[in-house]
Amino acid sequence: MRVLVTGGAGFIGSHVVEALRARGHEAFVFDVRDDPGADVRDPEAVAQALKGVDAVCHQAAMVGLGNGVTDAAAYVSRNDLGTAVLVSAMAQAGIARLVLAGSMVVYGEGRYSCPRHGDVRPGPRAAGDLDAGRFEPLCPSCGAALTPALIGEDAPADPRNVYAATKLTQEHLAAAWARTSGGSALSLRYHNVYGPRMPRDTPYAGVASFFRSALARGEAPRVFEDGRQRRDFVHVRDVAAANVVALEADAAGGALRAYNVGSGVPHTVGELARALAAACRGPEPVVTGEFRLGDVRHITADSSRLRAELGWRPVVAFEDGMREFAGE
Repeated sequence: MRVLVTGGAGFIGSHVVEALRARGHEAFVFDVRDDPGADVRDPEAVAQALKGVDAVCHQAAMVGLGNGVTDAAAYVSRNDLGTAVLVSAMAQAGIARLVLAGSMVVYGEGRYSCPRHGDVRPGPRAAGDLDAGRFEPLCPSCGAALTPALIGEDAPADPRNVYAATKLTQEHLAAAWARTSGGSALSLRYHNVYGPRMPRDTPYAGVASFFRSALARGEAPRVFEDGRQRRDFVHVRDVAAANVVALEADAAGGALRAYNVGSGVPHTVGELARALAAACRGPEPVVTGEFRLGDVRHITADSSRLRAELGWRPVVAFEDGMREFAGE
């Protein structure tokens, strides 16, 4: 298969390219890092890149929580306008297979259970509660403590920051393309991806990168809130493998199908910081109580759909991945 990988020179995209080539596919990189003219928002450049292509793996995006709403236009331009240009060109070129780099941020908060009301959806956390160190969301009906659980793909979308809103819009654009063209669109909703080539020292990097950079400077990782917020940290090679199985899948046309991509083993942010500190032989993490509005408390993946339907399995254990990441 001849596959165009947008963002193929980036953190995740470069691993996707390697995994595709290892499976015998031809993978072509379309990325402004390699060629300033390879901008997914440029209709002529995209049309040229799609010639002779069988499928597209769309990784190009502006990522991370960013700076509130001040960079909203940049997110919308790169993520949503770029995706609109891409699917338009795919429709004109008759390309019928798309795998999209989605994100767990479309869910907002994760899944929670109340002892009285069952599954509930808490609203955004208030700044006053966070200032007072009340980090856990409570049942919106009775105020009881909640138990976090794994979230599945059928949970309602509830994006709570600009980045999340653009990732959901990308899915809507891909779904519209699939309905009108009859093509197959799969969105892989990545959870917290880490591993080799992860960006360093930018406002858009992930928490694992921030911790590693601090340790490289001989500083203690600074853990926000109380460090007990739960995430699903999944290795980038496992994410690349998910892209390969999605591209090779006999997917139905005419609709978008979403899949969570996570390890299935939740860890707290504090556990992540301690694992990296131990692997780097650095100072113990410091829990600061700081917070960022727009962050969610717990979000962990139920990836059983991807396992059952496409046969994907993560293979990199958390402890092994952390040691590799620390030594990069």
